[in-house]
Amino acid sequence: MDAKYIVDILVRLLETPSPTGMAEAAVDLVADEASRLGFAFERTPKGAGIVRLEGREKGDLRTVSGHVDTLGAMVRSINKSGTIRLTPLGGYSFHSIDGEYCTLHSRPGDFRGTILSTHASVHVFEDARTQVREEKNIEIRLDAEVKEKKDVEDLGVRPGDYVSFDPRVEITRTGFVKSRHLDDKAGVAIMLAALEHYRSAGLKPLLPSALYVTTYEEVGHGAAPVPPGTREFLSIDMGAVGEDLSTDEYRVSICAKDSGGPYDRRMTSRLVDLAEKHEIPHAVDIYPFYGSDAGAARRAGHEILAGLIGPGVHASHSMERTHTKALEATLSLLLAYLDSPPVG
Repeated sequence: MDAKYIVDILVRLLETPSPTGMAEAAVDLVADEASRLGFAFERTPKGAGIVRLEGREKGDLRTVSGHVDTLGAMVRSINKSGTIRLTPLGGYSFHSIDGEYCTLHSRPGDFRGTILSTHASVHVFEDARTQVREEKNIEIRLDAEVKEKKDVEDLGVRPGDYVSFDPRVEITRTGFVKSRHLDDKAGVAIMLAALEHYRSAGLKPLLPSALYVTTYEEVGHGAAPVPPGTREFLSIDMGAVGEDLSTDEYRVSICAKDSGGPYDRRMTSRLVDLAEKHEIPHAVDIYPFYGSDAGAARRAGHEILAGLIGPGVHASHSMERTHTKALEATLSLLLAYLDSPPVG
């Protein structure tokens, strides 16, 4: 299966800022692409989006989710010196954003800046190398002629303004996709690739299905509401790569358990069986410091069979990287799942 479409739409998504809570532009992009492919796109009051697919057979609804919101920050306060203190959106290490270029989205307009530790210069601060990177020691140096708090306020910058991190997208000749925010724009690109597949092949999934693009996953409540009638719920998110894990950047990850507990055994078994049957490169893993939209839906009390898959992503919530082989493998497993009979 050719990864070109996935990569092309993924790059467009990655280059569209969408820190959690400010994902409208990315949802608009998904809506426009779904419409171009011939599918209706409905929006929820919460800002999420749903594409409903008619099935070849009648049955309970299957929902596949991916989230378009990303890690980011907000303006917490403005320092006396004219630098800006942040509050994080989503869970990440401040080490991972030290030195990153960013955009501050104020109501009057956007401003560029750089995220730095307060003791950034080794020529000035004795502890520049050892200063703890934590919220109180991280600030934005705004690319504007500001010398004090009032100068920044005069620009219209206020607490609560959003901050997006530059994705730094790069597609290598060796097939790697390097960028921030592969979590979970890679998953959303794969969902759109499924739509492109159905359109070009003139096919339908076996059962009625909904592709659900959420906007608050990074703060834990993206899929707290689910499309009514959902029985099976499959999250497409990233597979984490690291010590004592089986997943790598070339396979689809099937998560058996995360911080919220085990996923449904029947769903996980079905996904493993499909991957083995179709010879899809895959791995099964446990992610103890991980949560997903499926977990949010279960915590909200929905009676669903929950599963989780995704392309293997190295350095998650940092400078992420995956490979086109993992994107293709995840799409293959998604399509095989949507063509399989009901679970249980």
